[in-house]
Amino acid sequence: MRLYQIFLFTILIFAAGSCANRAAGPTGGPKDSIPPVVVRSSPINGAVNFKKKDIQVYFNENITLDKVSENVVVSPPQKTQPIVRANAKVLSVSLQDELQDSTTYSILFGNAIVDLNERNPLENYVFSFATGDEIDSLQIAGRLLNAENLDPMSGVFVGIHDNLNDTAILGDQFKRIAKTDSEGKFTIQNIKNGQYKLYALSDLNRDFKYQPGESVAFYDSIIIPEVRLEQRIDTIWSDSVTVDTIHMFSQTVFTPDDILIKLFKETKKRQYLVKSERTDSKYFQLFFNDKQDILPQITPLNFDVDTRFLVQKSGQLDSLTYWIPDAAVYNQDTLTLTVEYLKTDSLFNYVSTVDTLNLFQRKPRQTSRGKSEEEVVEEQKPLNFKNNLSSSFDFYRDIVFSFEEPLDSFCVGKIHLFHKVDTITEPVEFTCLYKDSIGRILGLSHAWKPEESYELNIDSAAFVSIYGRVSNQLKSSFKIKSLEDYSTLKITLQNYDPNAYIQVIDSKEQVIQSKRAEQQGAVFQYLRPGEYFLRMFIDANQNDKWDTGDLERRIQPEEVIYFSKKLSLRANWELEETWNHTDPSFYNKKPEELIKTTKKR
Repeated sequence: MRLYQIFLFTILIFAAGSCANRAAGPTGGPKDSIPPVVVRSSPINGAVNFKKKDIQVYFNENITLDKVSENVVVSPPQKTQPIVRANAKVLSVSLQDELQDSTTYSILFGNAIVDLNERNPLENYVFSFATGDEIDSLQIAGRLLNAENLDPMSGVFVGIHDNLNDTAILGDQFKRIAKTDSEGKFTIQNIKNGQYKLYALSDLNRDFKYQPGESVAFYDSIIIPEVRLEQRIDTIWSDSVTVDTIHMFSQTVFTPDDILIKLFKETKKRQYLVKSERTDSKYFQLFFNDKQDILPQITPLNFDVDTRFLVQKSGQLDSLTYWIPDAAVYNQDTLTLTVEYLKTDSLFNYVSTVDTLNLFQRKPRQTSRGKSEEEVVEEQKPLNFKNNLSSSFDFYRDIVFSFEEPLDSFCVGKIHLFHKVDTITEPVEFTCLYKDSIGRILGLSHAWKPEESYELNIDSAAFVSIYGRVSNQLKSSFKIKSLEDYSTLKITLQNYDPNAYIQVIDSKEQVIQSKRAEQQGAVFQYLRPGEYFLRMFIDANQNDKWDTGDLERRIQPEEVIYFSKKLSLRANWELEETWNHTDPSFYNKKPEELIKTTKKR
């Protein structure tokens, strides 16, 4: 009986354990993080005298492909992209172009090959073969940065030409190419002995030739790829002070491996008249595709040739508004005139061009009293204007008024500025000056007192436009900010350079203030407390702006340098920094907080 009880008890224990395991289910294992592994290929990687166009690569697990058109690159470049497929554990490539004799081909897969389940990428897999007796084995490497802000440039083609003429980039395809990764790094492989020029190209149409409008970079020197064996030492330590073993080994080194090039887009554009508009009878507008150095010549054809215009200009003269003060002219339904300007031809040379324009206006309907609707509205419509006032106003600013039409006059006697102290309001002196050439922007200046309150009163008809429209009254109270609300920054260059142009920027690289370096230090006042960075460009032509490069004239973009650390500015505080901008260890680097990278494609 006792043996029976023991036997039954044992069976119950096993049954309970079995049920518990079934309830728990399989525990699984660690997540697969290993990329696919190449088992074999046909032909073998590195085959010579291979003249077929079809290649198969076999893996240890099922694979799939990710963004083939963006990731897969064939070197030398192909006119027709290869057909790349994945089927279970097999990758197949079918080249479409005719193969060249005695040429090494490299298929760069980037991160296109991933395993089917977890999508782990086989990073930067390269398959090479040669149609001749040997594989070309030299290689060069480097990095591509944005010329203006030193960010790494991802997904850009970098290639070499054995034609050393500067025009090769315009008419020849690259001999060998690679594509930059997310850090801007590139390696061009399977290069033949020789001399080369190197370029980077955004290549929007993928013809591997430079077209105007594409971003480009070029290396100034001729490149001669080399390979050598270097003796290296590997030290194994048994503890922090005792050497266990020293190994000597040889390593193959390909050079150059530290090429640095900077991508830029030329400001060169085709120049032509994009459009003309006359949305209001009193003015017409001209829009050009690119900046101009001089104003176009306007010649009236069906109205007085001596007509005077007030020309409202954009900074680069690519957008122009011509205000017409003469009622006899602007009341015409159609204005016919010629515009003479410099237009680019197919070779980007500027040639004088004359366009004839017919500028129409909508004819207003007549009311029952004989006046047009437009004239009736005009009699009732005041002259509108805007200003930059706010309840808390900056100590260093002028009050700025912007009007919807050019002014004919303004009456200072109808503008009143008061200083408010407790309950007492005292009038104060100020100056009013035009801030543009046609009278649409007016500035009011006064030596503001910090933390003091003011009131601005403007009577009706203080401002009169060239068309007789008058303004309404305005009343506004405001207080000047305290000086303690601001910070001051002084930057002194350890090695003064009069061409250095310093910019104070925020974390989004927006320019807050900028000025040329000064011998005794550049002072940036009235900065809001916060965190800032410094950027500099070497203004070689002293035009107070950063200039891009010029491929045709082989001019590199102006040098950009970043200060190595972030600056924290406190209220009511002056921070002084000395900047050794000539220290080569800081060249082509920027603070980590500012670097913007693109994810790998």
